[in-house]
Amino acid sequence: MWTEAFAALPADPSAALPTEGIAALPAEGIAALPAIGSSVLVVGVLVVAVTALADAASQRLRIPNSILLLLVGVLLSFLPFMPQVVIDPELVLMLALPPLIYTSGVGMSWPGFRQNLRPILLLAIGLVVVTAAAVAGAVHWLLGVPWAVAFILGAVVSPPDPVAPMAIARTLSVPQKLLTILEGEGLINDATALILLSFAVTAAVTGTFSLPAALVDFVVVILAELAWGYAVGWALLRLRHRVGSPQIEIMLALLTPFVAFWPPHWLGGSGVIAALAAGLYVSWQGPRFISPATRLQGYFVWGLIAHGLEGLVFVLTGLQAQRIASGLDQGGWQRVAVAGAVVSLVVIVVRFLWVFPATYLPRWLSPALRRRDPYPPWQQTFFIGFTGIRGAISLVAALSIPFVAGEAAFPERELILFTTFCVIVVTLVGQGLSLPWLLPRLGLVAAGRAEAAANKAREVQARILGVEAVLAALDKLAAAGADPAAVAVLRRHHGDRLAEYVGTAEAQAKGSTVATDARLQARLIHAERRCIARLYAERRITDDARRRVERELDLEDARNRHALESATGNRLADPEIEALF
Repeated sequence: MWTEAFAALPADPSAALPTEGIAALPAEGIAALPAIGSSVLVVGVLVVAVTALADAASQRLRIPNSILLLLVGVLLSFLPFMPQVVIDPELVLMLALPPLIYTSGVGMSWPGFRQNLRPILLLAIGLVVVTAAAVAGAVHWLLGVPWAVAFILGAVVSPPDPVAPMAIARTLSVPQKLLTILEGEGLINDATALILLSFAVTAAVTGTFSLPAALVDFVVVILAELAWGYAVGWALLRLRHRVGSPQIEIMLALLTPFVAFWPPHWLGGSGVIAALAAGLYVSWQGPRFISPATRLQGYFVWGLIAHGLEGLVFVLTGLQAQRIASGLDQGGWQRVAVAGAVVSLVVIVVRFLWVFPATYLPRWLSPALRRRDPYPPWQQTFFIGFTGIRGAISLVAALSIPFVAGEAAFPERELILFTTFCVIVVTLVGQGLSLPWLLPRLGLVAAGRAEAAANKAREVQARILGVEAVLAALDKLAAAGADPAAVAVLRRHHGDRLAEYVGTAEAQAKGSTVATDARLQARLIHAERRCIARLYAERRITDDARRRVERELDLEDARNRHALESATGNRLADPEIEALF
C-alpha cells in the first residue's frame, strides 16, 4: 500500500528529493565555501558533530536532548552559511526506524506489555484513528481542505513520539506502568499511522476509497507482520545461539530489525509491527539463547546506535525548518499559521477527551476488569493525556508525500509540511518543557520513587535467595569430594556477597538508600582511577597493568551505575556521578 501508492506517481524532476540520505544544496551565502557546501560527506559529519555537542549540552542543562536537538536544528537551518540539508524520507524509514523500533521492543518487559495491552491498543490504534479523523474534520471545515488531503494531514500528525516524555519520566522516576503504556503506544502507533497514511494517499491519488477493503487490509497487514516478525526473531535468535562468537552474534543481531522490517515494507505494509514483534520475541526468549559476553557487548552497541539515531533524527527534523518555510507563498502565511494552531490544539484536546473515557469507562462497564485492574488515580490518566508529544516520524511521513498527483501538483503539500512542523514544535517544546514542572505536582514522582524502593527491596531478597542457592550447591559439591581449598575460597567469596545483600536489606529497612551508597562508591572509584593514572605517569606500572586495572574499574563502575539506576528507578546516569568522570 505505502510503496505501491507512491510508486505509481510520476516524479517531479525539478522538485524531487535526492536519493542520498543527507544532501548539501547550495544556499545563499555559501559561495565563499563552495567545497564545503557541495560536500555531502562534510555536511554529514557536521550534522553528527552538532548532534553530539547539543546532546552533551542537554545533559548539562538538564533538559531532554530531543527538545534541544530540535531547537538547535531549527536555528542552524536559518544561518546564512548553512547549506540546506534534505532528508530522504524513504531512507530514514528504511535505515533509522527499524533499529529504533527493534531496540525498544527488546528493552520492553514482555509481561508488562502483555498486561497493559488493552490500554496500549486503545491509544495506539483507537486514539490514532480518532485523532486523524478529528484533524481531518477540523481542517476540512475551517480551511476547506479536500477530505482526502485532510485525512493525509490527520494521519501524519496522529502518532505521538514517546522519546521526550519517557526521558523526563525516567529521570524523575514515575510508576513503571505509565512508562510501559507510553512505550507500547509509541511502538504500535507508528504502524497505525503509516497504514492510515497509505490509505489516504491512495484515495487522494485515485479518487476512490473503500472502508471495508481498508479494514480488511489493515487486519491482514497487522497479522502478517506479527507472524513474520515472530518468525524472524525465532530463527535469528537460534542462529545466534549456534555461532558461539559474541562478535558474530552482535552482527546477526544488527541484521535482525532490517530482516524483519524490509520485506513487509516492500510488500506494502509498514514493517513497524514486524520489527516490534521480533524485538519482543528476543526480549521474551533472549535470556535462554544469548550468552553473557554477547549481552555485555550488546548493551553498549545497541545503546550507542539507538541514542545516536534518535539524536540525528531530531537534528535533521529541525534542519528542515528553513526549507519548509521557504516553500510557502508570501500570501499563504496566515492560512498555514491558522492551520498549525488549529491542528496543534486539536491533537492536544482530542487526546485528553479520549484517555479519560478510555481509562474509566471499560472499568465501569466490566466488574471483572475493575477487580483485576482497579481505577487508576486521575493524576496518572492526566499524565498519559499530557504526553501526546509529536516527533520526527510525523515529519518523515509528511516529507514522503509525493509532489504530484496525476498530472497536477499534489494539493496542499506545503500546508501539510508546515502544519506538521508546527505541531512537532508546539507539543515537543511546549508540553515537553512543562513535564518536569508538572510531574511532581501530580504526585507521580513520589509514587514512582516508592515503587522503585519496593522493587529494589524485592530485588535484594531475590539476590539473597540466589546466593543461598549457590552456597547450598557448594555444600553438595564439598560433600561429593570437591577440592577443599577451592571450596573454602568460593565459600568465602559468596559468603561476602550474602553479607553485602543482607546489609543492603537492613540499610533499606532503616531508611538508608542504596543510591547514597552508590554515589559514594562512585567517588571512591574516581579516586582509585586518579591514583592509577598518577602511578602510570610516574612509570611505576606498565601499560598492560594500567589497562587491566582500568578494565576492572570500568566493570566496577558499570556495576555501581546499575545499582544506582535500579535503586532510583532511572535508566539515565545520575548527573552527580556523571560530573565526576
